[in-house]
Amino acid sequence: MAKPGVLTTPDGRYIVVRGRLWRTANPDLPEGERDRLVKALMAARRDVAAARRAKDTGAEDVAHAAVDAAKHALGERGPVWWTDGAPDLNRHMARTTPYAAWFAGSNGDVDPG
Repeated sequence: MAKPGVLTTPDGRYIVVRGRLWRTANPDLPEGERDRLVKALMAARRDVAAARRAKDTGAEDVAHAAVDAAKHALGERGPVWWTDGAPDLNRHMARTTPYAAWFAGSNGDVDPG
């Protein structure tokens, strides 16, 4: 589920950051599981930053793997969480996808941070 103020496609599958689609977490995840996974993702991202500051490439590789695992578990990477057969447009520019008309009529891209 996207945060308030973040431009989200009408079907809730993507947020838009600087014109690019990014897959959202699976909305069917139980709230407790989602919270646990988001906390794990944030911790892994902090670990990436710490490893970079320390110039520890081994620790950075481990931290990146933890980020990837959390994103897969959330449904932001890997197989899509929807079941209607629609393609995964993750990382595509919104203007070049079936969301183009919706995006052109939106209030513009909102950068969540």
